[in-house]
Parts: sequence; C-alpha cells; structure tokens
Amino acid sequence: MIHRPLILASTSPYRRELLARLGQPFVVESPGVDEAAIRGEMPAARAARLASAKARAVARRHPDALVIGSDQVAELDAAILDKPGNAERCRAQLAALAGRTASFHTACAVIGHDARIDLSRTDTTRVVVRALTGAEIDRYIEREQPFDCAGGFKVEALGIALFERVESQDPTALIGLPLIWLADALRRAGLAVP
Repeated sequence: MIHRPLILASTSPYRRELLARLGQPFVVESPGVDEAAIRGEMPAARAARLASAKARAVARRHPDALVIGSDQVAELDAAILDKPGNAERCRAQLAALAGRTASFHTACAVIGHDARIDLSRTDTTRVVVRALTGAEIDRYIEREQPFDCAGGFKVEALGIALFERVESQDPTALIGLPLIWLADALRRAGLAVP
C-alpha cells in the first residue's frame, strides 16, 4: 500500500467524526473556499462544485497528499435550505419540511495531484419528514439546537424522531460524508481500508 498524507479539507466536526470511523490517520485543514451560490446552479451541481473546489484548494498546497473535500446542499422544491444559524430560521425550515420530502445532495471528492487521483461522487438522500406540530418543533430545537445543520436537524441524534423514512444508498451521506463510497475511493487511491 502507498503511504501519503490524508487531509480532510473541512472544518466540520461532523465530517471529522465520520472520517475517523475509517481508521486512517488524517489531518484537517480549512479549504478557504468561497461557498457563494452561483445564480441558476442546481443544488446537486452546487454540492459537486464545492466539494471539488475544497479538495483542489487544499491539494494545491499539499500536492503529495490525498485530499478529501465534501459539501452538502439540501433542497425542498428546488429551493436550497441553508444552515439555519438560529432558532427562528430553524423553526421556519422545520415547519416547511413537515409532512414533505426533501433531498440532500452530499458530494465528495478525493484529489491527489502527485498521484494523479481525481475521484468524485454525489449521493442524494431523500428524507420524508412526518407531520410535525409547532410544539414538537419547539421541543426539538430546544433540546438539540441544530443551527449548523442544513435542514435544521441532526439525523445522527434526536432528529431521527422527525422522520417517516430516509431513502439513501449510504446512511452516512446525510450526516455529511458518504463513507461507503469514500472507503472505496481511498482503496482505489492505494490506502488499506480497512
């Protein structure tokens, strides 16, 4: 197996926790990428563009490394749901999602300049949210405060109680990093996973 540094181009604590599951030593570096939306860009395309941009930005600084970039864009009726940032916006997002289906596009890119590695994938997870009362939304927000999560919930915690079902090829994609695909990509790049 080939040994080269592994870098996660993300400051997300959720992605850091997910990547740690694969048992590979890695470091974290902020990609410093402008994440502004491009007018008319579809949600899945935005996620793919940003995942690649994050990985490439860090790979330029570390050409001998394997760099992982990831991004997630949530959509409801073709409208993007950003991280709510506060309780009021979180309440509005959850009320809009109640009784409806949203799509979460999680893109991942693995770039290794010296090794000529350029792999990417976008996983789409459909989340069917059950009908929610205002009191349920308020209790959830008070207990979990998911203000840094697209859609306003944490599926890996109490947020799971908000759903009727989750439709995905990779359950970790909804948290922020599609580990099934990523493990395969890292093996193709020469790492021993597991």
